Amino acid sequence: MWQTIFFIYALIMENKSKGENTMIQPDVNFVAVVVAAIANMIIGSVWYAPPVFGKIWMELSGITGKKINEAKKRGMGKAYFAAFISSLVMSYVLACFIDYTGSTTASGGAQTGFWLWLGFIAPIQLGMVLWEGKPIKLYILNILHYLVTLMVMGVILAIWV
Repeated sequence: MWQTIFFIYALIMENKSKGENTMIQPDVNFVAVVVAAIANMIIGSVWYAPPVFGKIWMELSGITGKKINEAKKRGMGKAYFAAFISSLVMSYVLACFIDYTGSTTASGGAQTGFWLWLGFIAPIQLGMVLWEGKPIKLYILNILHYLVTLMVMGVILAIWV
C-alpha cells in the first residue's frame, strides 16, 4: 500500500517539475484541522452517549452491554486513537475542499460539509442497509451524525482562516 502511495506522489512531483498541470495545493490551517477533529470526537461522544442516541444505536446494532463491557476490559485506547486519526484525515480533506470552494463563512463551511455528506457519506452508508441487512433506522441515525459532524467541522474550518 505504501509503495502505491509513494508511486503516486512521485508521479505528481515528476509532473510538477515538468510544468504539467497538477492539482493546486490547498492552503490549510492545521490548528483548525485539529480543532475540527476534536469537535468530531466530541460530537460523536455526545451523539452515541446512552442518554442521547446510545441506547437506540446499541439496540439497532445488536450490541449488548456485555459486549461493551468486554471491549472496555480489553482497552479502548487503541480504538479511540484510530478514531482520532480517522477524524484528522476527514478534517484535513474537508479543509482542502473548503479551500478549493473558497468558503470563508460559517454558512459556506456548513454548505461544503453538507454537499460532501450528500455526495459521499449518505450514499456509501446506504450499503449497510442494502447489503448488510441493517435497519434503515440505524442508517438514518448514523448518517445524521455525519451530517451534523461535517457541517460543524465545515464551519470551524471555514471561519478559522
